[in-house]
Amino acid sequence: MTVWKQLLIVCLLAAAGYGGFTYYQHYTTSDEDESTERPARPILVETAHVESQMMVQSVEAVGTTRALRSISIVPLVSGRIVSLEISPGQAVEVGDVLAQLDDRIAQADLAEAQARLTEQEQVLTRVRQLRETNAVSQASLDEVTARLAEANAQLDRMEQQLEDRTIRAPFSGVIGLNEIDLGARVDEGETLTRLDDLSQVIIEFSLPETLFAEIAIGQPISARSAAFPGRAFAGTVSAIDTRIDPTSRAFRARAIVPNPDGTLPAGMFMSLTLILSESENLVVPEEAIVFEAASTYVFVIVDDVAERRNVTTGQRQSAIVAINDGLQSGDEVVIRGLKRVRDGSQINRPDPTSETDQTVENGS
Repeated sequence: MTVWKQLLIVCLLAAAGYGGFTYYQHYTTSDEDESTERPARPILVETAHVESQMMVQSVEAVGTTRALRSISIVPLVSGRIVSLEISPGQAVEVGDVLAQLDDRIAQADLAEAQARLTEQEQVLTRVRQLRETNAVSQASLDEVTARLAEANAQLDRMEQQLEDRTIRAPFSGVIGLNEIDLGARVDEGETLTRLDDLSQVIIEFSLPETLFAEIAIGQPISARSAAFPGRAFAGTVSAIDTRIDPTSRAFRARAIVPNPDGTLPAGMFMSLTLILSESENLVVPEEAIVFEAASTYVFVIVDDVAERRNVTTGQRQSAIVAINDGLQSGDEVVIRGLKRVRDGSQINRPDPTSETDQTVENGS
């Protein structure tokens, strides 16, 4: 092959390559221009608005109810019960007679003391008259006066012993189960029954020492029991222990709960919710929050365009999150379809009037 033929072949190959390159560059640039000029399709998402809501910081605990006042009814003297005016569950008022002991001997002792007092008063009157005429000495008058005082003291003692044979309610409350029957002989200090003041109940519970600085007298609590499903009993913290148990690292506290209808008995197990604080916060559904590396953000819709906005979150409660910084009340945020949304994306919302079901998946 001659040199001229070789040069001709090279020139033809070069021309073909140049033409192919020019053709490829022309049509590729046209396709890119068309793609750039074609508008992006709006992303279908679901949204929610930032709103203000009261959020409660609380802690859970368990405790047991106690009567506001609870005592054992016991006689102060021994004797036979001749009257028993009590029955289990009976409501009594302060001063009501609960039981009566045989008081015939006490009545006789009282009558004797009254007679002795009358006698001493008469003796004192005669001695005073004699003293006016110096018929008796001053020492005799002093001795009779002392005997009169002794007779008065004896009368007071007999009256108290008679009173002790009548057993009365020291405060208003509810009678427990009887421990003795009518006609039985009881000894001093033997329990007849119990008396509980259930107009209010005390709930004693324990909390970890980390909460010692956050609890205060007067804070509200809500108590619930399995015996009363769906019902909550409101109360307040009434006392806080000054010591922390070195073993459990917990401290005791007490709450008082009004119980005017006597619904709650003493000794019932209760679940408590202690309200530590209440505050008004801007909140969003927790689905709106995106965590990425060291940043936390949401997508805010402004004129149907997604705008990425960093936020500072706070307390979480019931599927909502408090926003401490970054949003304002009324802002619209994306809660579904987040994985397809980018800063600057065009946004479209489902048409609630459309008959076609459109499902927006958070992970799509």
